[in-house]
Amino acid sequence: MSEHPLPPQHSQALTGTTPPARVPAQARLGLVAIFGSTFFQLVGYFMLMPLLLLRLKGDGVSTALAGVFVATGWLGVFAMTPFASAITQRLGRRPSLWLAAFVPVIAITGFLFSDSLVLWFVCILIEGMAAGLRWVLAEAIVAEFSPAHQRGRNVGIFETMVGTTFVLGPLVLAGFGAQSDAALWLALALTVFGLGWSLLIPRLPAAADAHDAKVGLSGVWHALRLHPLIMTVGFVGGFFESGLTSILPLYGLALGLGATAAALLVSASGLGSAIMMLPAGLLADRLAHHPTQRWGNARDTRLKIMRLCALVTLLATLVIPFVAGTPWLAAPVAFLWGGAGGSLYTLAMIDIGSREEGITLVNSTAVLVLSYTLGGVLAPALGAAALQWAPTVGFPVLLVSVAGLGWWLLRRAATPPSAGTPPG
Repeated sequence: MSEHPLPPQHSQALTGTTPPARVPAQARLGLVAIFGSTFFQLVGYFMLMPLLLLRLKGDGVSTALAGVFVATGWLGVFAMTPFASAITQRLGRRPSLWLAAFVPVIAITGFLFSDSLVLWFVCILIEGMAAGLRWVLAEAIVAEFSPAHQRGRNVGIFETMVGTTFVLGPLVLAGFGAQSDAALWLALALTVFGLGWSLLIPRLPAAADAHDAKVGLSGVWHALRLHPLIMTVGFVGGFFESGLTSILPLYGLALGLGATAAALLVSASGLGSAIMMLPAGLLADRLAHHPTQRWGNARDTRLKIMRLCALVTLLATLVIPFVAGTPWLAAPVAFLWGGAGGSLYTLAMIDIGSREEGITLVNSTAVLVLSYTLGGVLAPALGAAALQWAPTVGFPVLLVSVAGLGWWLLRRAATPPSAGTPPG
């Protein structure tokens, strides 16, 4: 492992104390490299997903099977995420990030040179697995390498950047055309460029708890028991921001929109994420540091904003029965789903990064990603089936049930007391 060790420190998950304010000397370069590589890879990825989905529909694949195809990518994320900490402990953070950047290049090559549906399912599975590894590591490193007073801002900027890729990918695809071979080659080129950018990531310091932290399923279970609210927040965010985004082209087609307009619903969702996540992070920081603690401590403040985001999601979902008669409402609803879901995820990530570091932080990030991914897996699979078999009743009932349950659980949630935990 080619990482430099830091002096040993105690695990933050058990004590509840805030990690040290000191960040690694090359943290800024590491953040720039992670931001850049993630940007190019995700623009390629969000070009790829609607492109493949629309091509499958153009080849006569059923709506339900197309939804299963999208869900398979999420299944890959779900299968890899619990083991991100074990891989990181074994290889180190930088080599693990390189691995996660290289595998998608192989997967997209499979889409380019084969029409086999079976191979496509295999490729989307391994693409999802690589995405899961990169996702957990990038999120954790951005949170850990940010100074305490800038964590909300940095995480918000990172999530906003990710949200812009939701917009840019489909926009670039719309410019090239969903049936264009050049679009698939461009998705590959962007992924290769992201791999090259990943090579700029400097040597990162070894995690302080690299040798004694729980990893794999044991580490994820330990983190989940400590912070069960992460599961609720992650699931609702994943269901509405990414899961439904994956099938928005199908929803648009069901409403009678053309292929290009249907694909642009993904951009509406991504635009919501891009616009709302950074303000959510900045707002959490500002309210948490109010001189009179008017809004409570940092964790209380984040919980209150999460409740508001869950309510926005529910209210937007209640509009669904009216969308069939007025298709132009689909874009504003998608915008609110993306913005509120992305803000839920952002606030949860800020909360995790404020109390943990190293492999322990990777484990808690994995719990958030797992719950987010679970929502991402179920939304396209169940949503596509509902669109095919019960579009006027089943689809709205499904969405209202998830949004309502998430809002209710967050309303009942209370910030658990933690002895010795500082307000920030």
